[in-house]
Amino acid sequence: MKQWYLAGVLMAVSGGPALAQDDQRAPVLEQLAACRAQPDPGLRLACYDAAAAALDSAERSGDVVVLDRAQMQETRRSLFGFSVPSLDIFGGAREGEEEVIDNVSYVVRSAREARQGEWVFVMEDGSIWRQIDGRMWGRPRAGEPAVVRRAALGSFFLNVGDAPAIRVRREQ
Repeated sequence: MKQWYLAGVLMAVSGGPALAQDDQRAPVLEQLAACRAQPDPGLRLACYDAAAAALDSAERSGDVVVLDRAQMQETRRSLFGFSVPSLDIFGGAREGEEEVIDNVSYVVRSAREARQGEWVFVMEDGSIWRQIDGRMWGRPRAGEPAVVRRAALGSFFLNVGDAPAIRVRREQ
């Protein structure tokens, strides 16, 4: 059975965003889960039908977002390098699952020297990384493999091909 996770989120009655916190679930999901307690089979089915319709409607309107594990991991990967609030909307660590992505592999789409000795790298997935220190050894080329990994204090290192690592920050 495919596991599904509720990731975010309902609009509050006031019209502002309301994010699921800790073990708190969205009301439409609670409504669906509550149907199990209905002892009468006919009433339980009616409850499930109404709750499933409400959940489907909330998902279609964007008030609730449902992601499977693979979609959550891809979302985490695409956000690698950005400062993201510590919300549990992309699923917390579960047994046997890593919570933090330590590195991401890319393919360089293009690289250009923005200033003397400072490079900007555009990766195949559209992410953009800017060199913030040191000097790039050699000339990076399109199609080369690249790996960005976490470094100390929220910084990142980029290795392009076999070149030594340079410190970078994510721009896009």
